[in-house]
Amino acid sequence: MTKTWKDDLEYVSYVQDLLDTEDVQKLAGFVQHMHSTRLEHSISVSYHSYKLAKKWHGDVRATARAGLLHDLFFYDWHTVKFVEGSHAYMHPRIAVKNAEKITVLTDLEKDIIIKHMWGATLAFPRYKESYIVTLVDKYCAIQEACIPLKARAKSLFHRKQFA
Repeated sequence: MTKTWKDDLEYVSYVQDLLDTEDVQKLAGFVQHMHSTRLEHSISVSYHSYKLAKKWHGDVRATARAGLLHDLFFYDWHTVKFVEGSHAYMHPRIAVKNAEKITVLTDLEKDIIIKHMWGATLAFPRYKESYIVTLVDKYCAIQEACIPLKARAKSLFHRKQFA
């Protein structure tokens, strides 16, 4: 049996207070990367980042919490445009402001959230935990966008294998 994030009591202890907030739960109402909700994506980024931070002796609590909050914004990024900069630049800053309304953020957590779009933005992450969330975010986005392709390939494989 595969262990899920809900079964990982240490992980849940770090993020449960955030998951219980109305703002984090509102993320379930926004599509993210075509085939997932923003909440599903945020939990996935948070949990995978937490596991890597644990393996690499990082700050697991900050990584889990900032990973969950990294996309805490409430608009459709496909349609909303900003004068101040691109979505890649703006949404991490909006996410930090929204996160600060529901919890106190450490400097590490702020860096993780603001720098998670490194690559699409120029500001280099300051901490290894920031790099972890940045890379896991990209990995999860690709995984989520490819869900139909994976299902189709699996279906074709099974049809050929058992034909």
